[in-house]
Amino acid sequence: MPYRYDPPPSTVVEALQLSNAEDLRRLMNTLPVPKPRPTRKADMAKAIEGYLHGSSLRTIWETLGEHQQLAVRETLHGFGGEFDPERFKAKYGKLPKDYEGSSSSQPSPLNFFLYPKERYRQSPSIVPPDLAKRLKDFVPPPPEPKLSAVEELPDTVQQRRRGYCPSGQKFGFEPMELVRRDMEQAAAHDLLAVLRQVEQGRVAVSVKTRRATAAAMRRIAEVLHGEDFFDAAEKKQDRWSQVPGPIRAFAWPWLLQAGRLAELHGSKLALTKRGRAALAEAPAKTLRYLWERWRKNTLLDEFSRVDAIKGQHRGKGKRSLTAAGERRLDVAFALADCPVGKWIGFDDFSRFMRAADYDFIVTRDPWRLYLGEPRYGSLGYAGNHDWDILQGRYVLSVLFEYAATLGMIDVAYTHPDGARPDFTKNGGADDLAYLSRYDGLRYFRLNPLGAYCLGEVDAYEPTLPPPAVRLTVFADLRMRVEGTLPSHERLLLETVANPESDDAWRLEPSSILAAMENGYQVEELREFLSARDDQPLPETVEGFLRNLERGERALKSRDAALLIECADKDIAARLAADRKTAPLCLPAGERHVVVRAKDEKRFRKAVHGLGYGMPRA
Repeated sequence: MPYRYDPPPSTVVEALQLSNAEDLRRLMNTLPVPKPRPTRKADMAKAIEGYLHGSSLRTIWETLGEHQQLAVRETLHGFGGEFDPERFKAKYGKLPKDYEGSSSSQPSPLNFFLYPKERYRQSPSIVPPDLAKRLKDFVPPPPEPKLSAVEELPDTVQQRRRGYCPSGQKFGFEPMELVRRDMEQAAAHDLLAVLRQVEQGRVAVSVKTRRATAAAMRRIAEVLHGEDFFDAAEKKQDRWSQVPGPIRAFAWPWLLQAGRLAELHGSKLALTKRGRAALAEAPAKTLRYLWERWRKNTLLDEFSRVDAIKGQHRGKGKRSLTAAGERRLDVAFALADCPVGKWIGFDDFSRFMRAADYDFIVTRDPWRLYLGEPRYGSLGYAGNHDWDILQGRYVLSVLFEYAATLGMIDVAYTHPDGARPDFTKNGGADDLAYLSRYDGLRYFRLNPLGAYCLGEVDAYEPTLPPPAVRLTVFADLRMRVEGTLPSHERLLLETVANPESDDAWRLEPSSILAAMENGYQVEELREFLSARDDQPLPETVEGFLRNLERGERALKSRDAALLIECADKDIAARLAADRKTAPLCLPAGERHVVVRAKDEKRFRKAVHGLGYGMPRA
């Protein structure tokens, strides 16, 4: 027999009659109802409703505890007319007292305000419309959700100890040092560096999946500012162990394809017209464009990167997933509410998203997803598909792999092993050290570039980090370092200079030119040196930098081309002179011509008209 849906009660009397007579009698006995008291259910409901007016209603309201009043305020003004226990708990940390009812002979005063929506669903969830109208005269709206933020990061966080503990002993925790990465300047460097890699034909992707090959991601990781978030050389110890692998190096090829800065040409990415133009544009403008394009793209669902969760790539599991674009929109709205320049704990941000109604679901049917094995490890069981398991991991992926890669947020993180043990109660999780490679993200900070990309500000003013050391730059291109170089500044110096001792370096032209070919700008080096030297740069150093800028533009890599060898010099001469082939090729010696790869098809057709064949290599 199909389930019959009854509309929710529209009055207090209707709502009260959904309860049994004994519960009504207990509730009525808390009120000064004169004797003889009614015994019929309908009469008891009317007697109770008679006290929910005027001053008596205010008196009952004042008997509610703080969280009980908040529950009523949220239901009246904030939850769309229905109490949402999960959202309330995310916003206030706990449910109101007696929310699930009281088994004692003294019912909770909350029962006068919140009522079950249906006869057989006893959790109180609604305020009947007639009562809501009276309450809105004096019950204020609830407070807005608050997002906690801090100015400074802690040095360490507590993280579950890696490996197994002795039998009968609980998992231990140990302090783990936070790794902090400021991404605003790094993203500007990475954008140009990866575009140069694509321009040079060094980014191969799968024709079927459009995912960069392992070799291509290694090349990208080598040119990133400060390398990727985790050690690219980390290897699996055995077939059960996990390694985080690339994050930024994985994201960049997808971002360029989503933004149509690069497209598939054979088995490699090639720059589009817009991609070539991006090499000369301000990086911030391109990064903002890439975020907007990524937010709407359908190339990749970030949840697929939580690869410990199986069943999401085929059949009903794939069809049950919600649209990634709608999920990204909720994350973007929540990010826009973050204060610029302050650190946000990810757990606080996750709770804020639920409290502020930036809520979404990853799948409509969690029974289709599983860990390890479909039945034993199914996420459909109660508690196995909570927000933190599914939605929380999706938000981690968007923030750590895409928002951070684009430089919108700075991040502070640890290795993911043991960082979020909330999934360990699930079946199928026995062999997992972490559920996602992003589990170690502990804090993030929205920076000015992020506010610009999110449309919160119209103009972008970059944040320049204060110098960590002082430099003295000499006329012979030598530099003396005063103090200990932090890792990111040492990496920069290793890119453009050779060390001569612990505190002495020399600028190396060939190293600088190689860095420039990967997107580095001479102006970045000039600003780096000037900010750390109290004196103006020597004239010889300024001349050296100007010569490098001129030398950088001396040669320019253009489109990929074919070198075609002719049988003799007469054929080469004819191809260079014919009105159909001449516009498509350039002479290269007596017996060779060069044809741009994109003109190959037209060139073949033209030489066929001249009676020549050109077998494919």
